[in-house]
Amino acid sequence: MQSPLTLTVSLLLCLASALPVAAEPTPVQEGSLRAHLALLASDLFEGRGTGQRGGDLTVAYLETQAQVLGLQPAAPGGSYRQAVRLLGTRTLQAQSPLHIEGGQAAAPLLKFGTDWVYASANGQALNTFADELVFAGYGIHAPEERWDDFKGQDLRGKLLIVLANDPYATEAEPHRFAGKAMTIYGRRGYKAEEALRRGAKGVLVLHTEASTLTSWGVVSQGTLGEQFQLDGANPGLPLQGWISEPAARQLFTAAGLDLDALRAQAETREFQPVALGLRVRGEVHSALRRLEQFNVAGLVPGHDPKLRDELVIYTAHWDHLGVTTNERGETQIFNGAVDNASGTAALLAMAQAAVRQPARRSQMFLWVAAEEQGLLGSAWYTQQPLWPLSRTAANLNLDTLNFVGRTRDIGAHGAERSDLGALAAQVAGTMGLSIAPPRVDVGGYFFRSDHFSFAKAGVPAFSVSSGGQYLDASPAVAEKRRAYSQRYHQPSDRYDPSWDLAGMREQAQYTLNLGRAVADAEALPVWRAGDPFGAVKR
Repeated sequence: MQSPLTLTVSLLLCLASALPVAAEPTPVQEGSLRAHLALLASDLFEGRGTGQRGGDLTVAYLETQAQVLGLQPAAPGGSYRQAVRLLGTRTLQAQSPLHIEGGQAAAPLLKFGTDWVYASANGQALNTFADELVFAGYGIHAPEERWDDFKGQDLRGKLLIVLANDPYATEAEPHRFAGKAMTIYGRRGYKAEEALRRGAKGVLVLHTEASTLTSWGVVSQGTLGEQFQLDGANPGLPLQGWISEPAARQLFTAAGLDLDALRAQAETREFQPVALGLRVRGEVHSALRRLEQFNVAGLVPGHDPKLRDELVIYTAHWDHLGVTTNERGETQIFNGAVDNASGTAALLAMAQAAVRQPARRSQMFLWVAAEEQGLLGSAWYTQQPLWPLSRTAANLNLDTLNFVGRTRDIGAHGAERSDLGALAAQVAGTMGLSIAPPRVDVGGYFFRSDHFSFAKAGVPAFSVSSGGQYLDASPAVAEKRRAYSQRYHQPSDRYDPSWDLAGMREQAQYTLNLGRAVADAEALPVWRAGDPFGAVKR
């Protein structure tokens, strides 16, 4: 029989465990963050490629770490893994040359990789082409903008060339297509979907650095290797890809057309599709394979009996570009240290802190697969959620973290679309930070990371990004950040032990603090009135 003193102590311990957790957040440890980052970005993980050995090693590492940290398995069967079924397509370049025929002048001989890149997205091993090229402006149909680039023309079986991004704002219409910001219509994925709806056989997006904010090397590299899509999704186009601006000029000249004049016409509502009088002829042979990749999901259950069935999700994509072979036959590892070993490592360090201090609502740490292939892992999750989306409070995403140094501000672009905006500012204030000034999203970054999958599914979501007001305002620091644009999606995105990770740790801490504020709030955040994502039923 227990003594009265023992019973009293036991009762006090039980009561203490039922009390709300302390308000002071558990700190994210910079040492843990650095250790995970250095390892995940090392050659050992071979660039964490989708469908490659490095990706399998990454999943095993994340699964093991989730268990060691004390996260509960969030997938069925007591697993940390959520299978994501993919279809991989690799263009067999040597067997797939396409040729241009017709025109008023000699048709150009375009080289794959240098002048254009393409792949098939319809799941067929062989696609044959003898099809007419049509310039279709921006390839947009947007009734709310009174915009239709197609004008009812029959484009079935045609191959479309379209401009990247969306129409520019004008002095008369400064807010046309969101002004200087990219809208959803500017996304390459939208253009392919719209071409498919029109019955087109393919689409080539005309690349310029001004319209994509990305070099030709980056976009071509993304198409040279194996391409992935969700297995079982609606078949895509037989041909989709990019064409360089110099190659496009050659095509339009061969057709007796002025590319610049047609671009100017495409900036008007009066534009109509223009047939080039050229045909693309040839075959595209593809190697196909079906495979499983995995999202990794671990849970910190909430402590409030009334709210623990609701959830905050933190995401980061674990994949990068893996091991590739360039045109010279050289093997390269794309380690992806900043993009996105940094976010992957940050979630591990955040989880280590979160398990020591549960919130009222539950919290899920979700490492998603195949982001670089088109947000596929997060799209799969929102279609096959491990937790009802109707009870998912918010998604906070981390992608490409601050490796430069501490800042006075923090990026919360997209948070203003929902109640998360006010809470983001409040949490920043408690940490002595300000919210970075609003920016014009010229590159359409809101549509290019995993939070977008959640937003499309109706869950308030955004990516927490770095601020820009560095405590060290020296030119060297500014140059360090600027120079990363030359390493983005290049083998040179490697971990450097000399990096100051204080800013990265603070970014991770802010994300965890904000997630906890959402998890402890009385009500779930909602979208602002009139935001299109707020109309999505979940």
